[in-house]
Amino acid sequence: MLRVLTSRKWLGALAAAAVFATAAFLLGRWQWHRYEAKAANAQRIHTHYGAAPRPIADVLGPAPVPLAREWTRVSARGTYAASETLLVRNRPLEGNYGYEVVVPLVLPDGSAVLVDRGWVPNARNAQTLPSVPPAPSGPVAVTGWVHQGEPSLGKDLPRGQLASISLSDARRQVPQRLLGGYVVLQSEQTPSGSHPPRPTPLEKPDTDLGPHQAYAFQWWAGMLAAFVLVLLGARREYLEGDGVGQAPRPRRVRIWDEEDE
Repeated sequence: MLRVLTSRKWLGALAAAAVFATAAFLLGRWQWHRYEAKAANAQRIHTHYGAAPRPIADVLGPAPVPLAREWTRVSARGTYAASETLLVRNRPLEGNYGYEVVVPLVLPDGSAVLVDRGWVPNARNAQTLPSVPPAPSGPVAVTGWVHQGEPSLGKDLPRGQLASISLSDARRQVPQRLLGGYVVLQSEQTPSGSHPPRPTPLEKPDTDLGPHQAYAFQWWAGMLAAFVLVLLGARREYLEGDGVGQAPRPRRVRIWDEEDE
Protein backbone atom coordinates (compact mmCIF):
# COMPACT_ATOMS: atom_id res chain seq x y z
CA MET A 1 0.00 0.00 0.00
CA LEU A 2 2.81 2.39 0.89
CA ARG A 3 4.52 1.71 -2.44
CA VAL A 4 1.31 2.67 -4.23
CA LEU A 5 0.95 5.91 -2.27
CA THR A 6 4.55 6.90 -2.99
CA SER A 7 4.16 6.48 -6.74
CA ARG A 8 4.14 9.65 -8.85
CA LYS A 9 0.43 9.32 -9.57
CA TRP A 10 -0.69 9.20 -5.97
CA LEU A 11 1.86 11.69 -4.69
CA GLY A 12 0.32 14.15 -7.16
CA ALA A 13 -3.13 13.25 -5.90
CA LEU A 14 -2.01 13.84 -2.30
CA ALA A 15 -0.57 17.22 -3.28
CA ALA A 16 -3.85 18.19 -4.94
CA ALA A 17 -5.74 17.07 -1.82
CA ALA A 18 -3.43 19.20 0.34
CA VAL A 19 -4.10 22.26 -1.84
CA PHE A 20 -7.85 21.64 -1.65
CA ALA A 21 -7.68 21.11 2.13
CA THR A 22 -5.84 24.42 2.58
CA ALA A 23 -8.45 26.25 0.53
CA ALA A 24 -11.26 24.50 2.42
CA PHE A 25 -9.70 25.47 5.75
CA LEU A 26 -9.51 29.15 4.76
CA LEU A 27 -13.05 29.16 3.36
CA GLY A 28 -14.29 27.48 6.53
CA ARG A 29 -12.63 30.17 8.65
CA TRP A 30 -14.21 32.89 6.49
CA GLN A 31 -17.67 31.37 6.96
CA TRP A 32 -17.02 30.96 10.70
CA HIS A 33 -16.06 34.62 11.06
CA ARG A 34 -19.26 35.60 9.26
CA TYR A 35 -21.22 33.40 11.67
CA GLU A 36 -19.48 34.98 14.67
CA ALA A 37 -20.24 38.50 13.40
CA LYS A 38 -23.92 37.65 12.91
CA ALA A 39 -24.12 35.95 16.31
CA ALA A 40 -22.54 38.97 18.02
CA ASN A 41 -24.92 41.34 16.24
CA ALA A 42 -27.91 39.18 17.20
CA GLN A 43 -26.74 39.17 20.82
CA ARG A 44 -26.50 42.98 20.83
CA ILE A 45 -30.00 43.24 19.40
CA HIS A 46 -31.47 40.80 21.93
CA THR A 47 -29.72 42.66 24.76
CA HIS A 48 -30.57 46.25 23.80
CA TYR A 49 -33.60 46.32 21.48
CA GLY A 50 -36.33 46.08 24.08
CA ALA A 51 -34.41 47.51 27.03
CA ALA A 52 -35.42 50.68 28.85
CA PRO A 53 -34.06 53.72 26.99
CA ARG A 54 -30.97 55.39 28.39
CA PRO A 55 -30.24 59.13 28.19
CA ILE A 56 -28.41 59.82 24.97
CA ALA A 57 -25.57 61.56 26.80
CA ASP A 58 -24.79 58.26 28.56
CA VAL A 59 -24.26 56.46 25.25
CA LEU A 60 -23.15 58.94 22.57
CA GLY A 61 -20.36 61.49 22.69
CA PRO A 62 -18.07 63.23 20.20
CA ALA A 63 -15.99 60.07 19.61
CA PRO A 64 -17.28 57.26 17.36
CA VAL A 65 -19.63 55.00 19.30
CA PRO A 66 -18.15 51.53 20.03
CA LEU A 67 -19.69 48.55 18.27
CA ALA A 68 -20.67 47.08 21.66
CA ARG A 69 -23.16 49.96 22.13
CA GLU A 70 -24.89 49.52 18.78
CA TRP A 71 -28.66 48.98 19.09
CA THR A 72 -28.65 50.58 22.55
CA ARG A 73 -32.06 52.15 23.07
CA VAL A 74 -31.78 55.86 23.95
CA SER A 75 -34.00 58.84 24.60
CA ALA A 76 -33.28 62.50 23.82
CA ARG A 77 -35.02 65.87 23.87
CA GLY A 78 -34.25 68.62 21.42
CA THR A 79 -35.38 70.44 18.31
CA TYR A 80 -35.11 69.17 14.76
CA ALA A 81 -33.05 71.27 12.34
CA ALA A 82 -35.55 70.60 9.58
CA SER A 83 -33.73 72.84 7.10
CA GLU A 84 -30.74 70.47 7.34
CA THR A 85 -32.71 67.35 6.35
CA LEU A 86 -30.60 64.81 4.45
CA LEU A 87 -31.93 62.17 2.05
CA VAL A 88 -29.93 58.94 1.87
CA ARG A 89 -30.27 57.41 -1.59
CA ASN A 90 -30.82 53.81 -2.74
CA ARG A 91 -32.10 52.41 0.53
CA PRO A 92 -34.20 49.21 0.34
CA LEU A 93 -37.38 48.46 2.26
CA GLU A 94 -39.37 45.28 1.59
CA GLY A 95 -37.84 44.90 -1.85
CA ASN A 96 -38.35 48.50 -2.96
CA TYR A 97 -35.78 51.29 -3.15
CA GLY A 98 -36.15 54.81 -1.93
CA TYR A 99 -34.63 57.27 0.52
CA GLU A 100 -34.03 57.25 4.24
CA VAL A 101 -34.81 60.62 5.83
CA VAL A 102 -32.12 61.79 8.26
CA VAL A 103 -32.63 64.98 10.29
CA PRO A 104 -30.25 66.50 12.87
CA LEU A 105 -31.79 66.75 16.33
CA VAL A 106 -30.22 69.73 18.10
CA LEU A 107 -29.71 68.95 21.79
CA PRO A 108 -29.79 71.44 24.69
CA ASP A 109 -25.98 71.72 24.75
CA GLY A 110 -25.88 72.79 21.09
CA SER A 111 -24.58 69.51 19.71
CA ALA A 112 -26.73 67.42 17.39
CA VAL A 113 -27.40 63.78 16.63
CA LEU A 114 -28.58 62.51 13.27
CA VAL A 115 -31.99 60.84 13.54
CA ASP A 116 -33.09 58.43 10.82
CA ARG A 117 -36.83 59.12 10.81
CA GLY A 118 -37.66 56.39 8.30
CA TRP A 119 -38.08 55.59 4.61
CA VAL A 120 -39.88 57.19 1.67
CA PRO A 121 -40.27 55.74 -1.85
CA ASN A 122 -38.52 57.13 -4.88
CA ALA A 123 -40.22 59.83 -6.91
CA ARG A 124 -41.16 59.35 -10.56
CA ASN A 125 -37.59 59.95 -11.72
CA ALA A 126 -34.13 60.53 -10.30
CA GLN A 127 -34.33 64.27 -10.89
CA THR A 128 -37.42 64.64 -8.68
CA LEU A 129 -37.15 64.55 -4.91
CA PRO A 130 -39.70 62.45 -3.01
CA SER A 131 -42.45 63.81 -0.82
CA VAL A 132 -41.26 63.71 2.80
CA PRO A 133 -43.40 64.15 5.95
CA PRO A 134 -41.84 67.18 7.66
CA ALA A 135 -40.09 66.87 10.98
CA PRO A 136 -42.07 68.45 13.83
CA SER A 137 -41.17 72.00 14.74
CA GLY A 138 -40.42 72.96 18.31
CA PRO A 139 -39.32 70.71 21.15
CA VAL A 140 -39.65 66.97 20.65
CA ALA A 141 -38.85 63.85 22.68
CA VAL A 142 -37.22 61.10 20.66
CA THR A 143 -36.67 57.43 21.40
CA GLY A 144 -34.62 55.19 19.14
CA TRP A 145 -31.63 52.90 18.69
CA VAL A 146 -28.00 53.91 18.36
CA HIS A 147 -25.99 52.96 15.28
CA GLN A 148 -22.43 53.45 14.19
CA GLY A 149 -21.89 55.75 11.24
CA GLU A 150 -21.61 54.01 7.89
CA PRO A 151 -18.54 54.09 5.62
CA SER A 152 -18.43 56.88 3.07
CA LEU A 153 -19.03 55.75 -0.52
CA GLY A 154 -17.11 58.74 -1.87
CA LYS A 155 -19.90 59.94 -4.17
CA ASP A 156 -20.40 63.58 -5.08
CA LEU A 157 -24.13 64.20 -4.65
CA PRO A 158 -26.26 67.35 -4.63
CA ARG A 159 -26.53 69.16 -1.34
CA GLY A 160 -29.11 67.59 0.94
CA GLN A 161 -28.35 64.04 -0.26
CA LEU A 162 -26.05 61.28 0.97
CA ALA A 163 -24.97 57.96 -0.52
CA SER A 164 -24.69 56.43 2.99
CA ILE A 165 -25.20 57.56 6.56
CA SER A 166 -21.57 58.61 6.78
CA LEU A 167 -20.97 61.02 9.64
CA SER A 168 -17.97 62.52 7.86
CA ASP A 169 -20.08 63.22 4.76
CA ALA A 170 -22.92 64.60 6.88
CA ARG A 171 -20.58 66.95 8.74
CA ARG A 172 -19.83 68.71 5.46
CA GLN A 173 -23.49 69.69 5.20
CA VAL A 174 -24.61 70.08 8.81
CA PRO A 175 -23.32 73.12 10.75
CA GLN A 176 -23.99 71.63 14.18
CA ARG A 177 -21.41 69.53 16.02
CA LEU A 178 -22.53 65.96 15.38
CA LEU A 179 -22.21 63.16 17.92
CA GLY A 180 -20.28 60.01 17.03
CA GLY A 181 -23.27 57.90 15.99
CA TYR A 182 -26.82 58.21 14.72
CA VAL A 183 -30.22 57.12 15.99
CA VAL A 184 -32.83 55.03 14.17
CA LEU A 185 -36.16 56.49 15.24
CA GLN A 186 -38.61 54.40 17.22
CA SER A 187 -40.99 57.16 18.30
CA GLU A 188 -41.16 60.93 18.67
CA GLN A 189 -43.57 63.00 20.75
CA THR A 190 -44.27 66.71 21.02
CA PRO A 191 -44.98 68.46 24.36
CA SER A 192 -48.71 68.22 23.62
CA GLY A 193 -48.42 64.44 23.56
CA SER A 194 -49.04 64.12 19.81
CA HIS A 195 -47.08 61.82 17.51
CA PRO A 196 -46.52 63.72 14.25
CA PRO A 197 -46.63 62.02 10.84
CA ARG A 198 -43.34 60.43 9.91
CA PRO A 199 -41.78 58.43 7.08
CA THR A 200 -42.33 54.67 7.00
CA PRO A 201 -40.49 53.06 9.95
CA LEU A 202 -37.52 50.89 9.01
CA GLU A 203 -37.78 47.12 9.22
CA LYS A 204 -37.02 45.40 12.50
CA PRO A 205 -33.45 44.09 12.70
CA ASP A 206 -32.75 40.61 11.39
CA THR A 207 -31.36 38.23 14.01
CA ASP A 208 -31.20 35.17 11.75
CA LEU A 209 -27.72 33.63 11.89
CA GLY A 210 -27.88 32.26 8.36
CA PRO A 211 -26.14 29.10 7.11
CA HIS A 212 -22.57 30.27 7.77
CA GLN A 213 -21.88 27.93 10.69
CA ALA A 214 -23.07 24.92 8.69
CA TYR A 215 -21.01 26.03 5.68
CA ALA A 216 -17.91 26.28 7.89
CA PHE A 217 -18.36 22.71 9.13
CA GLN A 218 -18.94 21.50 5.57
CA TRP A 219 -15.72 23.07 4.34
CA TRP A 220 -13.76 21.61 7.24
CA ALA A 221 -15.28 18.19 6.64
CA GLY A 222 -14.21 18.55 3.03
CA MET A 223 -10.59 18.81 4.18
CA LEU A 224 -10.74 15.25 5.54
CA ALA A 225 -12.84 13.99 2.63
CA ALA A 226 -10.16 15.01 0.11
CA PHE A 227 -7.55 12.77 1.77
CA VAL A 228 -10.04 9.95 2.34
CA LEU A 229 -10.86 9.88 -1.38
CA VAL A 230 -7.17 9.68 -2.27
CA LEU A 231 -6.58 6.86 0.22
CA LEU A 232 -9.61 4.94 -1.02
CA GLY A 233 -8.44 5.30 -4.61
CA ALA A 234 -4.94 4.14 -3.77
CA ARG A 235 -6.28 1.23 -1.72
CA ARG A 236 -8.51 0.14 -4.59
CA GLU A 237 -5.56 0.21 -6.96
CA TYR A 238 -3.51 -1.79 -4.49
CA LEU A 239 -6.23 -4.43 -4.04
CA GLU A 240 -6.70 -4.74 -7.80
CA GLY A 241 -3.02 -5.53 -8.09
CA ASP A 242 -1.98 -2.38 -9.94
CA GLY A 243 0.53 -1.38 -7.24
CA VAL A 244 4.21 -1.06 -8.02
CA GLY A 245 5.81 -4.48 -8.44
CA GLN A 246 2.58 -6.40 -7.81
CA ALA A 247 1.08 -8.74 -10.35
CA PRO A 248 -2.52 -8.07 -11.39
CA ARG A 249 -5.08 -10.24 -9.72
CA PRO A 250 -7.06 -12.57 -11.96
CA ARG A 251 -10.43 -11.25 -12.97
CA ARG A 252 -13.24 -12.88 -11.03
CA VAL A 253 -15.77 -14.45 -13.37
CA ARG A 254 -19.36 -13.96 -12.31
CA ILE A 255 -22.16 -16.43 -13.09
CA TRP A 256 -23.84 -14.13 -15.57
CA ASP A 257 -20.48 -13.59 -17.33
CA GLU A 258 -20.18 -17.37 -17.84
CA GLU A 259 -23.67 -17.46 -19.27
CA ASP A 260 -22.75 -14.69 -21.71
CA GLU A 261 -19.77 -16.75 -22.87
